[in-house]
Amino acid sequence: MNLFHVIREFFKTRTDSTMLETPIIRDWKRRVVFWSGAISVGLAAIFLAVAAEWANKLFHKLLAVSPYLPLLITPLGLALIALATRKVFPGSQGSGIPQTIASLDPNSIVRERVLSLRITVGKIMLTVFGLLFGASVGREGPTVQIGASIMHSLGRFARFPKHDVEKGLILAGAAAGVAAAFNTPLAGIVFAIEEMSRSFEEHNSSTILMTVIIAGITSIALLGNYSYFGHTSETLAFGKQWNVVIACGVAGGLLGGAFSRFLVEVNKGLAGNMGAWMKAKPIAFAAVCGLILALIGLASNNTSYGSGYDEAKTLLDGKTVLPEAYGLLKMMATAVSYVSGIPGGVMAPTLSAGAGFGANLAHFFTSVPAGATIILGMVAYFAGVTQAPITAFVIIMEMTDNHEMLLPLMSAAFIANLCSKLVCPAPLFHTMAVNFISRPSPAPKAEKPAE
Repeated sequence: MNLFHVIREFFKTRTDSTMLETPIIRDWKRRVVFWSGAISVGLAAIFLAVAAEWANKLFHKLLAVSPYLPLLITPLGLALIALATRKVFPGSQGSGIPQTIASLDPNSIVRERVLSLRITVGKIMLTVFGLLFGASVGREGPTVQIGASIMHSLGRFARFPKHDVEKGLILAGAAAGVAAAFNTPLAGIVFAIEEMSRSFEEHNSSTILMTVIIAGITSIALLGNYSYFGHTSETLAFGKQWNVVIACGVAGGLLGGAFSRFLVEVNKGLAGNMGAWMKAKPIAFAAVCGLILALIGLASNNTSYGSGYDEAKTLLDGKTVLPEAYGLLKMMATAVSYVSGIPGGVMAPTLSAGAGFGANLAHFFTSVPAGATIILGMVAYFAGVTQAPITAFVIIMEMTDNHEMLLPLMSAAFIANLCSKLVCPAPLFHTMAVNFISRPSPAPKAEKPAE
């Protein structure tokens, strides 16, 4: 009898066992499962963060050997990842946020396909391999699906109310994933309300709050209390300097909307011979995407690979000068990585591309601190891509530990959101979630359900 079987038998509520049916025991059983799930989400986020950093460093060691190596290893790597995604871990492709949103639909038939421990393992492995081969992807989006999968899977061990199993635990796991990945607890809560559910339900509030707190404590206990991008002290005086807020909001919103519109159109399926070839030869298409990524990498002086965290950090610190076209090249690399069909998120690469756009605009606003313009570029482009302005300014505020920029960040985010809708009327992740429901991926091998 293995450990999993012992745990399952312990939590199993038998009709002939009056002790386990008592309300007190049942409530404690739920608490144990709930707390264990929250801690597990924090541990999974930490493991993915450490593994992703290792993969990124190893890839850059390969770049040090020769900047032309990606022309070989990136196409091959993306082809292998796409093959594993389709054959072994279907449902793990992309960022994971659309799949998680799709699973919240009460009539969804894809929930068990995209939220499982199998998907958790596959999402972690394939995201790390994507970074190892130079894809422009992030780990924060995948952590959303991982967190939701863990909470949903563990929820089957206890007799949670149907509403909690179908929505509450999924939302809580997703929020905890964002909070633990970015070390931004407030942003995790806002993300669950604004982006995942697009509404607030008081019934789920305590579940989300407690899960975020426990997952956050787990992350802080192991990694320490840190800000994702460190501390920035830039401020923006009200008045003429606020011209940069409008400029960043408009530019970030239009660029973010264009990025989202491109992904939405490709996700729907291209017409003509190209669209037919993409569907018929997905592995070959992933290899071609890998080749394009390598070419973009050469054009960017090897700065467009990976999550973009280091590049954004150096821009904020003013320690290095990136290519003038960095923002555009990073946006292109992220789009190519996403449409290739491999697992990986767009959050961190989006922040990095936004930092690049902010650095471009800083040349035109010399009276404004460059760091402030870069931060505004980040929040505007992020809001333009996600069309979640509240999440955008909260997450940037927490990641930079800068509360002095709150009002400029809010303004830029809402301007960007309005401009983005002119280009892409429907939110990116929710549109993809609808497409995912209408075209569900092949079901993976069924896991043995808890009795």
